Amino acid sequence: MKTVFILEDEAGIREVLELLFESENYNVSTFADIKEFNSRPSTIIPDIFILDVMLPDGIGTDVCNQIKLNNNTAHIPVMMMSAHAKVLEMENTCKPNEFVSKPFDLNDVLTKVRMLTS
Repeated sequence: MKTVFILEDEAGIREVLELLFESENYNVSTFADIKEFNSRPSTIIPDIFILDVMLPDGIGTDVCNQIKLNNNTAHIPVMMMSAHAKVLEMENTCKPNEFVSKPFDLNDVLTKVRMLTS
């Protein structure tokens, strides 16, 4: 079973994504902010990180950079999501494997995650 970590501050979006991935037999862990995300057990390594850009206690691109610089997680794909940021901004800040603009199509998100975790 593949594992997805979702860092998203909006409860509605977090819950929809959690239900989507659980219905597709993914193991899902969700985090509402960076502090909660950074408190996760370091022994669990997901198959993909899905990160919002604008968070209440920081910026998702900083988290993306931390993931990419850590030898234990650098190989794991990162998908960034934002209603405000654009693809070019993402490429210049953290080099995610994928970018999704909000609002997003659930089938599109699922297809991209499947591709990144296959």
